[in-house]
Amino acid sequence: MKIFEVIKVAFASLHANKLRSLLTILGIVVGIFSIIAISTVIEMLQSSIEKGVSQLGQNTFQIQKGPAVNDGNRARFRNRPDITLEDYYALKEKLVEAKHVGAEQWNFGKQLKVGNKETNPNVPVAGVTPEAFPNNKWTVEEGRAISERDVQSYQNYIVLGPDVAKKLFPNTSALNQIVNLDGHKLKVIGIFEAQGDVFGQSRDNFAIVPLTYYQSMYGKRNNSINITVMSYDKESYADLIEIAEGYFRTIRKVPPGEPNNFDIFSNESVLTQINDITSGVRIGSLVVAAIALLAAGVGIMNIMLVSVTERTKEIGIRKAIGARKKNILVQFLTESVVLSLFGGVIGIVLGIFVGNLAGSFLKADTIIPIDWVLIGVLLCFVIGVTFGTYPAYKASNLDPIEALRYE
Repeated sequence: MKIFEVIKVAFASLHANKLRSLLTILGIVVGIFSIIAISTVIEMLQSSIEKGVSQLGQNTFQIQKGPAVNDGNRARFRNRPDITLEDYYALKEKLVEAKHVGAEQWNFGKQLKVGNKETNPNVPVAGVTPEAFPNNKWTVEEGRAISERDVQSYQNYIVLGPDVAKKLFPNTSALNQIVNLDGHKLKVIGIFEAQGDVFGQSRDNFAIVPLTYYQSMYGKRNNSINITVMSYDKESYADLIEIAEGYFRTIRKVPPGEPNNFDIFSNESVLTQINDITSGVRIGSLVVAAIALLAAGVGIMNIMLVSVTERTKEIGIRKAIGARKKNILVQFLTESVVLSLFGGVIGIVLGIFVGNLAGSFLKADTIIPIDWVLIGVLLCFVIGVTFGTYPAYKASNLDPIEALRYE
């Protein structure tokens, strides 16, 4: 029989027993749905998180007091000494191998005012050195960035994120205007280029001032400083991290053999931590899916054995008019694979739909996990072949005389 005829007969057989076929593929649907739905949500989250953590420039890492990802043990890092401006200048002097070494000190939940207009009290404000701009991929769309001269002369300048600029100056340019921050008057010298949202949260709601002026407003010990470091190229990136770590251990007087009293954060390190967290969820979903697929496979074998019994006379007639063992084997094996793949397709479609629906509540970007879709299809094919082989073998080995006698 030609392959299309075999598939047509397989579909006809399944159509003749709709309810039985539907109940049989239910296990396949549940198993594949579990894999695809969980994988879709995880990949949506990872894609959005990648966008968020990739705020650091290419070949850039950051030295900070504590870890970038909260693993539930943040309390043990609170007793670490803050990273100071003196630590930054000491590292910058030593780390001649780096392209840029910048510093930034953040204060969250600030409110900026102009006349009767004001922002919400949720604006992150940072004091920075000029190197923080390339290290964070910050691009100034209007005006200019903060210069080394601004830092050295304690200039009361400020660069606004687009959201802040639109809120305070909806009908005019913010450039050269004066804004009020905690009783301090600052001149707007630049407006950042828009960066977009991550998880529905804007990355354009922030403001930057020279680090020295920031410390004159809030004090040197207000918060620990973050130090950002950029290498000249990808090849020297890993070596630069090791060199910077060694220098900073010396600057912080960390004894040999003792753990660092600081953390190094890079896009890669955060993604590794995130993957470690999500891998547990993925493994759990795979275990559930494996159990469902095993039960589904047993169901397919059972239904195919019932089908062989019901169609014994049909098999005998086919053999009597010239069908060989191979033809019967292929016929029943195809029915088993079609049954499995049909359930798999339904599970994949439902998994992608529900996964993206769940991800949309987290404001994550829509995605189709192509690799897991292919894995799902392959699993369905393997299940169909594995659990359909014995019933197909049994059907192909029926004696035609005995089969014709069967009632």
